[in-house]
Amino acid sequence: MIVVTGAAGFIGSVVAGELNQKGYNDLTLVDDFSKKEKERNYIDLKYKALVDRNVFFDWFKENHEEVDFVVHLGARTDTTEFDWNVFQKLNVDYTETMFALCAEYQIPLVYASSAATYGNGELGYDDSHEVVEKLQPLNPYGRSKNEVDKWILKHVETQNTASEPPFWAGLKFFNVYGPNEYHKGRMASVIFHSFNQINATGKVKLFRSHRPDFKDGQQLRDFIYVKDIASVIIFMIDNKTTRQQDNKTLSMEAHSSQPTAHSLKSGIYNLGTGKARSFYDLAANTFKAMGKDVNIEFIDIPEDIRDKYQYFTEANMTKLREAGYDKEFTSLEDGVADYVKNYLMN
Repeated sequence: MIVVTGAAGFIGSVVAGELNQKGYNDLTLVDDFSKKEKERNYIDLKYKALVDRNVFFDWFKENHEEVDFVVHLGARTDTTEFDWNVFQKLNVDYTETMFALCAEYQIPLVYASSAATYGNGELGYDDSHEVVEKLQPLNPYGRSKNEVDKWILKHVETQNTASEPPFWAGLKFFNVYGPNEYHKGRMASVIFHSFNQINATGKVKLFRSHRPDFKDGQQLRDFIYVKDIASVIIFMIDNKTTRQQDNKTLSMEAHSSQPTAHSLKSGIYNLGTGKARSFYDLAANTFKAMGKDVNIEFIDIPEDIRDKYQYFTEANMTKLREAGYDKEFTSLEDGVADYVKNYLMN
């Protein structure tokens, strides 16, 4: 059985759907299922049980022997929320408890971190563990994700190996877009908002630049299609290297002159495409997918987020590539076309 938290949400529901497509139907879905507007995200999924997030840990303690893998995607993701207590409860405490229980029951774990941990990018976008302690996120959401990363790395460093899951990975999601994000409001992707603006007014409003080194609309982000997120997670489920397997590999290397294949090991991994693109390109491709001429207007960035706005993100994807993930990431053009034509226009 695979547990997917945040399963009624954007990324979680797509990951669960892609797991179904790969034949993984023995799923337990975890979320706050009282929000009926998100029901269509999971109503057609194949699963064994729905478990409310507030009682999940009790359920986990009773059913852990049936669980083979945990994909923890549930979180508060609103970058305009500034009540730290919300993030402490839903992001920090919840994920640290999940990690501890997966360690206790020796169950592999993938959890969602975020590129928001990188702040302004003054230290670059390298997923090296050494840089985590030095990062300065720009908002409480990014801070909550970085606090978890720091806690896990410190825990792994100071405790014995039995106190961590047999395999774990923290995935630093960059700018994710794609189907099932309709409920996210202000936090939905620019593509989603662009599509709705074009339908309503025939034009798209983008943030103008408030920095002299960036032209209006040329702020750059690493946009990744949500189906690629699911692909990487499934790759990790299928190819995880446990400590026992790793020790066996090391033993084989000691007795052989032949090089061994790359292996996926526990750690923090970037998850973007490795190629930054502009918001202008994003909007222009939305117009193209809808068969309309480009019509873009620039507006000021709201003051409440202006000094916390990232102008450039681009994932260093070397670590995941060296771990064996060799699929091409969906191009911005292809991702926008699929999302708009096969989901938003339907």
